Amino acid sequence: MMVRIGRLAILGAAVTLVACAAPVAPQSVRQPPMRSSQPASHSPRPLVAVEDVDIGGGQTLHLECSGDGSPTVLLESGAEAGINQWDKVFADLAETSRTCRYDRAGIGASSPPSGCRGLSQLTGDLSKLLTAADVPGPYVLVATSGGGFIAAEFAREHAVDVAGIVLLDVPGLSDPQPSFPPELVERLACEHPLNIERLDYLGVERDAWDRRADIGDIPAIVSNDYGDNAVAPEEAENVEAQRGWLVLSPRSTQVLVTSGHDIPNFASDVVAEEVSKVLEHANEP
Repeated sequence: MMVRIGRLAILGAAVTLVACAAPVAPQSVRQPPMRSSQPASHSPRPLVAVEDVDIGGGQTLHLECSGDGSPTVLLESGAEAGINQWDKVFADLAETSRTCRYDRAGIGASSPPSGCRGLSQLTGDLSKLLTAADVPGPYVLVATSGGGFIAAEFAREHAVDVAGIVLLDVPGLSDPQPSFPPELVERLACEHPLNIERLDYLGVERDAWDRRADIGDIPAIVSNDYGDNAVAPEEAENVEAQRGWLVLSPRSTQVLVTSGHDIPNFASDVVAEEVSKVLEHANEP
């Protein structure tokens, strides 16, 4: 299930494909490629290492890593979504580089969160996880929907360790003073039973947007064009609003796909291709 609140995406099946690679036209439009009907021969898939990592404070986070190579691809799911959001791309990415995905507190096999959680708690957990599990950098961050707020802030905090970013349909902030109906405000509250991550939704989004910064000459961003399928103002304004993320890098490029919000599932081939471009650029001498 996915819930969009204004420009805020809750329950993250995410998707604005923003990727940075070598300089290209400022904007290009992509259609997910047709899959061949011919059977494909694949080499054996890399083994997946699964562990529940103690990050301190009585908390454990579920982590899965597979493959070899550098940079490490780090997958960040959308809000209230787990690692299965990446099922269609995880194995393919692991064939070319070390690839990791994890469940945040309150998701899947990870321990439940305590207290209301803002952006600093989310990036802090990720940093503790990478250290405790000895997941080496540099990292290429691939994030969808609300997970993009975490990735952008982590990249700002750890710019020296980040080799690239791919943001998949990560909402842009179009209205700094959102006005929501009471039932929606109640749904967004940290203590609401459906808020399984105990997120300060509006605070996380606002802080990530306000703290956007140039994190270096590295690859970075992508977006979903709802076109005639837009059913809400934020969807009609999606492409324009998400251009605000291009400030993350002078090499940022906005790539448009025509898809549903959950790009890792609806346009998995495009995701894999754009991440491969970022990895290729990151490995250039």
